[in-house]
Amino acid sequence: MPSLMEALEARRAEVLGHAERLREQIAGLSEELSGAEERLARLQIARETVEEVLAAPSSPVPGSDGAGGRDGGVAVALLKAESELDVTVMSPEYREIIALFATSGAAMRCKEVCRQLGLGTEPRHVEGMRSKLKRLVERGILAEPSSGLFKVDGRKQGW
Repeated sequence: MPSLMEALEARRAEVLGHAERLREQIAGLSEELSGAEERLARLQIARETVEEVLAAPSSPVPGSDGAGGRDGGVAVALLKAESELDVTVMSPEYREIIALFATSGAAMRCKEVCRQLGLGTEPRHVEGMRSKLKRLVERGILAEPSSGLFKVDGRKQGW
């Protein structure tokens, strides 16, 4: 029969191991939380940008043909999609993609979009993203100026 000290030492080692596993879980959850908070901040910025665009008076942008402006912007395309109950564009995943393009203003390839959104860059992720971006092109929210390069559809916005 083990002595009292051996039993206490065994119990101590067990609790110490459990505490270490909990520390590892906390570290992983902290990392996940910071990623989620970063995505929330980007989405908030995108939301504020869209609200500013919608609040601004409709006027042609210098150098445009006058057909763009507020009436043809991403915000209007989103509102139209919502009114038509387009569940694709209304989904959080698509909103995050749209927010990324709306805030960056840059043209990006699928792999870069995956990287910016914190997704993997394996072929299955990139091809899935390509499919989503093509859907947004079909809906007039994004444009594909050259094969595999996506950007906000400036013609519709008058940019």
